Amino acid sequence: MSPGTIAASVAVAFLIGAIPFGVIVGRVFYKTDVRRAGSGNIGAANALRTLGKRGAVAVLVLDGLKGALPVAAVLHFGGTDAFACGVAFAAILGHCYSPFLRGKGGKGVATAFGALWALSWPAGATFTLVWLAALIATGFASVASMTASVAMPFALWFLIGKPGLVYGAVTALFIIYAHRENLARLVAGTENVLPIFAKRPKATGG
Repeated sequence: MSPGTIAASVAVAFLIGAIPFGVIVGRVFYKTDVRRAGSGNIGAANALRTLGKRGAVAVLVLDGLKGALPVAAVLHFGGTDAFACGVAFAAILGHCYSPFLRGKGGKGVATAFGALWALSWPAGATFTLVWLAALIATGFASVASMTASVAMPFALWFLIGKPGLVYGAVTALFIIYAHRENLARLVAGTENVLPIFAKRPKATGG
């Protein structure tokens, strides 16, 4: 592909990733701004707290599609794995630094999750299993997301080689950085559990 096509694809992926579905779903269907409720995050975990299960599922699916569709399009039209990885990361950046939200956004997990399934479904399945195991063990979505992200580069390295390893490692570091406030709350013992683990001690943040 030409440099112009690559640049345009990356830009389009960024803009798709930047669509703040958490805000849109909350405002249109629930008359709620998720940025001003719960933890204030625009992702599915806070949507579960503030919008309920249906709202959370809608946000999760839509945010996942933001990563999956650009990657699937690139691979469908003959793009390399390295190119697809670059497009995936652009979508994640768009979600986390949305120009529609003045450079703010979410933490990139659902978008990375969707991109991962498009890059390699076995890697996506591995991410899902690790995420669920960590969530069940701890009750914290943040811990589940970071743990699954750490597993991602190894799965991608095995399945698609060096481009997957590099993309997975960079994305994992980025997601952990995006959860830096969660890490601080985990250390302080004030991190919020998901509502389905309501019997566990509850605190602010998430």
